[in-house]
Amino acid sequence: MKYKITYRLVAYFSAVLILFSISIGALFAVQFTRHTARIHEEELREQAVSIADTLSIFLQRHPGRSSGGQGFGAYLRFIDDISDAQAWLVDEDVQTIELSTPNYSLSYETLPPGAEELIRQIFKGNVVSSRVFSSVLGVPSITVGAPVYDKEGTVSGAFLLHSPINGIKDAEQQSLVILTACIFFALVLAFALSILLARHFITPLKEIGQATEQVMAGDYSARARVNQNDEIGDLADNINELFAQLSDIEKGRKKLDKIQQDFTSNISHELRTPITVIRGSLEVLKEGLIRDPGEINEYYEQMLSDTLHLQRLVNDLLELSRLQNSDFNIIKTDLSLTDLLTDTVRSMQRIAGGKHVGIQLDNQAGLVVISGDYNRLRQMFITILDNSIKFSPPHTVINVRMYCENSLCIISFTDYGNGILPQDLPYIFNRFYKKTSEQNESGSGLGLPIAKQIADRHNITITWESELEDHTTFFFAFPQGTWERFTETIRESLS
Repeated sequence: MKYKITYRLVAYFSAVLILFSISIGALFAVQFTRHTARIHEEELREQAVSIADTLSIFLQRHPGRSSGGQGFGAYLRFIDDISDAQAWLVDEDVQTIELSTPNYSLSYETLPPGAEELIRQIFKGNVVSSRVFSSVLGVPSITVGAPVYDKEGTVSGAFLLHSPINGIKDAEQQSLVILTACIFFALVLAFALSILLARHFITPLKEIGQATEQVMAGDYSARARVNQNDEIGDLADNINELFAQLSDIEKGRKKLDKIQQDFTSNISHELRTPITVIRGSLEVLKEGLIRDPGEINEYYEQMLSDTLHLQRLVNDLLELSRLQNSDFNIIKTDLSLTDLLTDTVRSMQRIAGGKHVGIQLDNQAGLVVISGDYNRLRQMFITILDNSIKFSPPHTVINVRMYCENSLCIISFTDYGNGILPQDLPYIFNRFYKKTSEQNESGSGLGLPIAKQIADRHNITITWESELEDHTTFFFAFPQGTWERFTETIRESLS
């Protein structure tokens, strides 16, 4: 069902507004009635006291007349006419009640319950009010009673002023009509605002939903185009970030699939050739086609060489897999990078000498201490030096240089061989990439990838440059915070 949020918001806004209006309306009606009645009662009280004082003055000037006697009817009717209220004058001694209505009388016996107590309170000198006379008057009324005093200051009569409260009811009804009209217009306004508010929420949510559907369909470039500085905007930003991560994951997955395909293809090729040679040699020997002992020995040497190549290939694959596994732990300790490099060069001198290649170490950094795995770093440097020796012409020198530049400690290896083709440079750290040449027949194509993994695990950056028929240089940059430089005096203390 479309527009569910719109309907819900309209319903919620309307329900809250109606409940609020009913509560406020009821409270307003009660308070308005009480307040209006209180004001009316105070005004009536002032009128009753004023009229009672006037009657007291009249009795004091005409002491021969009693408060319940004849002669007050015209005055009471006058009060009735000018104040829209009924006036009574009660004499407690003779228990008579004089009314403003002509030809109409009322006795004590017909008074409603509570009326006599109210009259007694007036004769005690109190100004009191009550609604007990509503049943006698036939309409809801407020009655205010005030004492009338004679010349001696004694209460000689009780003046009662009755006022109907129909006006209060009319005012209350008018106020409720106004309140109802206000509620109606408020409902219309709430309806319009709720629709606008719902659209404000629904539009970005629809945009997010459409982007999500595109991603679910495989389009990871989809983004939710929501520009709001609120919680929905934050949600859209987070979802876009999630889409970006999913896109990276998908790219990584495709790249991994390609790597796995290339790996399967390469490993199949690398394993197939020596296995085929070994099998062919074994079949020839088994069939007895070769009888010359010297030739048979050559076959054995070839199979041994191929077996060693397979063993080296398998070991390199296992080593590379371990290094690529983030859970594989490399044990790092504080070690002297200077001594490590010196030890590596010393170890490769014999192999270099066999090819009449020299290795020259130039340490311009002095004593440098790092945190790392000694054996892994030595393996990394040996791999680079082994490649440099392999591709260096006889009677040349490999320059190994260690120096500090800005915030980096850099070690470079430069050989002066034939160099690397420009189109091959981006792939030299790929698995099974190897230069097809006579010098590299025994290479597995896994040495440089292993060296790259070791460098990555130590936060070392590898860069390289190569010029054909001139030189090739590999640079290993140790960033600031991974190394410390000391003087030769500290070297002696450390040793």
